[in-house]
Amino acid sequence: MNKILLQQLILDRLQADLALAQRAALSAYEAATHEENIAENKYDTLGLEASYLAAGQARRVEEIRQAVAAWENLRPRPFDAQQGIQLGALVWLVDAQGNEHCLFLGPDGAGLKVRLDEQEIRVISPRAPLGQRMLGCGAGDAVEVRIGGNIQLFEVLRVI
Repeated sequence: MNKILLQQLILDRLQADLALAQRAALSAYEAATHEENIAENKYDTLGLEASYLAAGQARRVEEIRQAVAAWENLRPRPFDAQQGIQLGALVWLVDAQGNEHCLFLGPDGAGLKVRLDEQEIRVISPRAPLGQRMLGCGAGDAVEVRIGGNIQLFEVLRVI
């Protein structure tokens, strides 16, 4: 599986998310600054609420911009068994129920899903509990993670 192509798919998705967030931020800004939203009395909070929404949308735009920059700077390398799983690794895990999961350990954008070569791949970051536990592991290693009070066990099937 081509990790450079996978990285480009993720960047494309993030760019689309950024464009959508920018449109939402602009719309929220326009609502916050529209003359009809000027408070007429101390109980009229429509303008204030719109400004909070605009600020939140602006933060979201900046978060996505940072994620795009992090992904643009990522240089995926072939797996090195000496170092184990590192940023840029493509990892196949199997859980206790026998379900296989394909994860791409990236700098940001956790939870994002893409499809490549008929395979669904979920982006995970090293800040996530599972991402933290996978660092340094290799094929055949067991990875244990506590999620919502439950312990889940995974086995690393392969890494590229």
